[in-house]
Amino acid sequence: MNSRVPDPEDVDATFAAIVADLRAEGVGLIDDEAERTPARPEAAEPEKPAEPEKPVADAGWRGGGTPWEDTVLGDDPAGDDEHYVPPEPPPLPRPGKGAFVVLLFFVAGLLLLIVPGVVGVSTTVATPLGILALATAIALLLLRVKQGPPDGDGAQV
Repeated sequence: MNSRVPDPEDVDATFAAIVADLRAEGVGLIDDEAERTPARPEAAEPEKPAEPEKPVADAGWRGGGTPWEDTVLGDDPAGDDEHYVPPEPPPLPRPGKGAFVVLLFFVAGLLLLIVPGVVGVSTTVATPLGILALATAIALLLLRVKQGPPDGDGAQV
């Protein structure tokens, strides 16, 4: 290594010292004469003319041959023959008696809170009854929710 140690704060001087040490060891030096002439004249190949580069019409950010718009918005390369067609969904279950009771309590509670005069009850009586009817509807809905794992042995999605 070089005996002269530059100040570590001077980055340019430190870099110059490192480069000088590497060149003193022979790293990075090119023998100009050896570079210009081949070792054996018969091994030298004639230079081929450079082929002109083919312009790529908007290679995109990846440098591929397919533009981004064609990849994302173009036709499906798999074709229309191989696309997935989902099966028909099962029919909706018929609402039971419990669902009608919950709906009745919910509608009655809303009517008692919003327009108690339609029912013919005063506001002082209709407000607690409306709140009670809505609370009952919510409680019945929560009681109807199934607890535990779903029935069946098939895969769940």
